[in-house]
Amino acid sequence: MSLGSIAALIAAIAVVALVAFLAVPLLKLGRVLEETRLLVRDIGHNSVPILVELRGTVTEANNEIAKLAVVTEDVAKVSANATVVAEQASQMSQLFAATLGGPLVKTAAFSYGVRNAIKGRSAAKPAKRVK
Repeated sequence: MSLGSIAALIAAIAVVALVAFLAVPLLKLGRVLEETRLLVRDIGHNSVPILVELRGTVTEANNEIAKLAVVTEDVAKVSANATVVAEQASQMSQLFAATLGGPLVKTAAFSYGVRNAIKGRSAAKPAKRVK
């Protein structure tokens, strides 16, 4: 064996060691990629039922929101009607005060005056004169 063949043998052993050293991480990377592939497949299989259920939930939520919108519209109508009733009651009370309030106050004042006059007349009777 010559010096060149010994150097070639050492180089060949070094290349084999390097290939073996690099093969271990490559094999581990291959397993990781295989596990990732299986995980993605499982996620794909499991996500379809979840998405179907989510779709049903969203549909039901939309139906409930539509019902709530109808109720909200009804409440708005009732509120508007209550406002109209309150305004009309206010107008009625103003009309009553304008038409009956003044004469009623005048009548009460007149009757009070008459009562006081009658009381004053009976209390202020003059004493009899003696002749």
